[in-house]
Amino acid sequence: MVSMRFAAAALLGATLLAAAGGCTRTPADGGQDSARMADASAGADWQGYGRTFGEQHFSPLTEISDQTIDRLGLAWSLDLPPGNIASQPIAIDGIIYISTGLSVVRAIDGVSGKQLWEFDPRVGEVAGKKMRNAWGSRGLAFWGGKVFVGTLDGRLIAIDAKTGKQAWSAMTIDKGDENYITGAPRVFDGKVVIGFGGADVGFTRGYVTAYDAETGSKVWRWHTVPGDPAKGFENKAMEMAAKTWSGEWWKYGGGGTVWNAMSYDPETGTLFIGTGNGTPWNHKARSEGKGDNLFLASIVALDGKTGQYKWHYQVNPGETWDFTATMDMHLADLSIDGKPRKVLVTAPKNGFLYVIDRITGKLVSAEPFAKVNWATKIDLATGRPVETPEARFPGGSVSLIWPSDRGAHSWHPSAFSPKTGLVYIPVNEKAATWTDFKVAGEEWRKFMPIGTTQAASMLDLYPKVADPLDGTSRLVAWDVVRQKAAWSVPTPGPLTGGVMATGGNLVFNGQLDGSFNAYAADSGRRLWSFRANAQVLAPPITFTAKGRQYVTVLAGTGAGAVFLGKPMEPFVRDYRTMERRVLTFAIGGTAKLPVPSSSALEPADDPDFSPDAAAIQRGAMTFAVRCGICHGFGAVSSGFAPELRASAMILSSDAFSQVVRDGAFKARGMPQFGEFDQATMDDLRQYLRAGARDWKRTGNAR
Repeated sequence: MVSMRFAAAALLGATLLAAAGGCTRTPADGGQDSARMADASAGADWQGYGRTFGEQHFSPLTEISDQTIDRLGLAWSLDLPPGNIASQPIAIDGIIYISTGLSVVRAIDGVSGKQLWEFDPRVGEVAGKKMRNAWGSRGLAFWGGKVFVGTLDGRLIAIDAKTGKQAWSAMTIDKGDENYITGAPRVFDGKVVIGFGGADVGFTRGYVTAYDAETGSKVWRWHTVPGDPAKGFENKAMEMAAKTWSGEWWKYGGGGTVWNAMSYDPETGTLFIGTGNGTPWNHKARSEGKGDNLFLASIVALDGKTGQYKWHYQVNPGETWDFTATMDMHLADLSIDGKPRKVLVTAPKNGFLYVIDRITGKLVSAEPFAKVNWATKIDLATGRPVETPEARFPGGSVSLIWPSDRGAHSWHPSAFSPKTGLVYIPVNEKAATWTDFKVAGEEWRKFMPIGTTQAASMLDLYPKVADPLDGTSRLVAWDVVRQKAAWSVPTPGPLTGGVMATGGNLVFNGQLDGSFNAYAADSGRRLWSFRANAQVLAPPITFTAKGRQYVTVLAGTGAGAVFLGKPMEPFVRDYRTMERRVLTFAIGGTAKLPVPSSSALEPADDPDFSPDAAAIQRGAMTFAVRCGICHGFGAVSSGFAPELRASAMILSSDAFSQVVRDGAFKARGMPQFGEFDQATMDDLRQYLRAGARDWKRTGNAR
C-alpha cells in the first residue's frame, strides 16, 4: 500500500513547495486573530489549544525564566465546583477563559482572579447517557471576539467574549447517536473546526467539520473512513480508502473519530487532523483482518478552505490495539541532514516519535520513545511498521503488548521548543494483554456488552508483569533531529500531566502527587515546585497582563484517571472534599492556599449485608460496562466521581433507585439508567456493598 500512501503527496509536493517559495504567507484574514495565532507571535496571549496554529504548546515569554523562577509565587487562586478539571485555559488581553465540569465556560480577570461571567450550556439536561463519557471540554478557542466550546451532547457553541452570551450554536452530530465532543475547537482564517469522539461506545463513522466562525454555518465536512459503497463516495479519497477495507465494515461505522489533535499551516493553507481507532477495535472483526483500513490511526492533510484531501500518513495500518494518532502534532522548521525541512512532529499512543515532511507527507524518521514490543521498527523506505509475530494475538493467543491501549503518550499535551529543538513528552509505561473473541461472521457481537465496541477482543489492562517499568511515568525531553532522549525525569504514579515549554528555558508539568513543577528545558533539572493540594494533570498556559507574565493551570482530578486502576490508589481523593482550583502564578506572588481538607474516605457501614456470590458477579459486569468509566474500575474512584462504596446511598434500595434509575442527579452529570430492571439494580447494590465490606475488612481501598 506504499504507493497509495504517498501517491497524492508526490503529485502535490512540487506544487506546494513552489507555492510556499520559502516565505511565510500572510493568513487569509490578515487580522489580529491570525497574528496572535502565528507560531512566531510575541506570546502575550494564548488564543488556541496549543497557543498557535502550529500547536507547539510553547511560549516565547521570558520574564519567568530559569533565572527568576525562584521568585515565582501564587498570585491568586479561584475555587471551582465539582466536575472535570483537566482542561486547558486560553487567555486574551489579560482575560482567562476556562471550561470545566459539563462544559461550563467562565471568564476570569487574569490579574485579580475575579470571575467576570459564566456560561452554562446545561449539558446535564440534554446529554443523557453521553454523560458516562463526561470528560468535559479539554479546551477552548477564540476568534473574532468569540469563545468557542464543544459540548458533550455534540453542540459547537460561540459565546460573546465580553458578555458571556451565546452568539450561535450548531449541532455537529446526529441526534440519538453515541457521539460526543471532548476536544478543543481549532480556529483559522475565519473558520472553527471540530471533530468528536464515540468510536469506543457505539457504531460511528468519523468526520471533521468546519463552520463559519461568525455565523455558525457549515463550510465543509470531511469523513475519515468510507461509507457504504452502494451509496457512492463523497470524494476520490473515500473511493481510494474503500479499497483498503474488507467485508461490510460500514455496518459498524468504521470509527476514525477526530477527537483531539489538529494543527494548521497558514503557509500552505493545510489543516492536519489526527484520526482515532476503528470500530470495533479488533481488525479481524472490523475488516476480516484484511487491508490497511484508511484513514484510521492516520495523520491526514486537508485543504483548509475546502476540506479536500491532500495526503496522509498512517501510523498503524490495520489498527487493532486502540493505537490512535490523536496526540499533539507540532509543526516545526528544522535542519535535518544539513537541509531545511518543514516537518510535523508527533508522539502518538503506539510509542514511536514520528517526524513527517508536512509538505509531502513522507516519513523522515521514527524511533521509540517508550517501551515497545508490537513492532521492531518503522521501515523508513515504506513508512510501515515492522510488526512482531505475536502482536496480533494469532490463533486466539494471549499477547502481552507494550504499550497498552492507554498509550505511551495519552492526550495530555507534549510541547516543542524551537529554542532547544526538543519535544517534551509526558510518557506512560504500561503493558496490557489482548485475546481474540470469536470473530467469524457476526459471532463477535454476542460478546459485545451494551455501551462498548471493543469486545471483539478482550483487553486486560492490569496483567501481572515482572517489568518494574509497568505502571510508571516520566517526563522525557526528546531530540527531534537526533531521535534520542536528551534527558528524562521520573514522575509519580502511572500518569503525568500536560506540558508547556517557554522561552525562559523552562518546562512546566503537573503531577498526580499534587505538585506543579518547572524544569530547566535544556537539562531537566527541577528548579521549582508548588504544592497544589490536588492532582495537576491539565496543561498550563502563560500570558501577559498589564505588563506582567503569568502562568495559569487548573488543579483537580480529571476524568482520564479513572482508567488507571490500582496504581492510582495512593493518589485517590474524596470527590466531596477534593480541591478544584484555578491557580495563577507570577514573579513575586505571595498568595496562600487554604489549608487542605483532612477528611478521609471510609467504607459504608453495612452490618446487615448478606452477600450473594452470583449477584455480585453479575453486578460487577454491569458496573464495569456502564458505571466504571466515571466511578472507577473495580469501583475504586479516582475522585472524578463519588466513591460509591463509601456512600450511604448503596444501603437503601429506594435511595439507590432514585439516583440511578430515576435520574435525581441528572443536572449534576449523573445519567439516568431507566432501562435497569430491579434485578439489575439489586445486583449493582450487591457488588458495591461487597466492595465496601472487603474494603472495611482489609483496610485497603482495592
